[in-house]
Amino acid sequence: MTRRLAAVLVAAGVTAACGDVNGALARLAEARRLSADLRVEFTKASDATNRAVMADTDSASVAFAQEADRAKQAVGKDAAALRPLLAGLGYADETRMLGTFEKQLAAYEALDRQILDLAVENTNLKAQRLSFGAAQAAADDFDQAVDAVAPAHPRDAWQVKAAALAAVGAVREIQVLQAPHIAAADDESMGGIEGRMKSQETAARAALSGLSPLVDARSRPKLTAAGEALNRFMEVNAQILGLSRRNTNVRSLALSLDQKQALVAPVEQSLRALDESLARRGYPKGRWE
Repeated sequence: MTRRLAAVLVAAGVTAACGDVNGALARLAEARRLSADLRVEFTKASDATNRAVMADTDSASVAFAQEADRAKQAVGKDAAALRPLLAGLGYADETRMLGTFEKQLAAYEALDRQILDLAVENTNLKAQRLSFGAAQAAADDFDQAVDAVAPAHPRDAWQVKAAALAAVGAVREIQVLQAPHIAAADDESMGGIEGRMKSQETAARAALSGLSPLVDARSRPKLTAAGEALNRFMEVNAQILGLSRRNTNVRSLALSLDQKQALVAPVEQSLRALDESLARRGYPKGRWE
């Protein structure tokens, strides 16, 4: 009976030990899976943010921003699930690595939120669409109206022609300046461009006023239409400048290329170190470590 009892106790001890080892191995396997998934989801989040910044439509920017948010949520869930596993396994080094990653992730998420908020506004793209759309249409209307005016006397034909060319040229110059304003990265550059635009607006209005005493009665409605088109053009131009001043596309791109990349590299390094450390865990020389 004594020998049988001893055998039973030994067998029970072996079974319990095996159960503990098998459970630990299962937890290690899950920890490795979560660690690998952390890297995948973080890469997805970073890539989706880049696509949100580079998207050329509002809907695409929003869709990619939402994709980035979903991936970051998955990263948070994986990290939350991994921490108790590492603690239960007694892995102090890997727990420390996870803590380092979480601190780095918090800094990344703060910047990433700023980038995504800017990217989905798309103010530079909206300014560009106005420049190619409503501003172009108003400038064309102005051009056509001014071109249709006729001099009251033949002797004034050259003056009418010169004033018309000056007016149209000034408006077209403002159009040309819209593109560099939209692309400008700093307020000083924008201010210089706006000063040139203001000078051209003054020139266009002066040329239009100079036409008034020179055109015949039948051209009066055309001159009025030209003034209205100029006012409409300048209103749209003001909208363009307001959107361009917010500069969300330029700012989000600059943050993504500069500060974001500086934060991504250490995060990826921490995740890689965690993966490699967990990969070394197991049965070295037949013993659990």
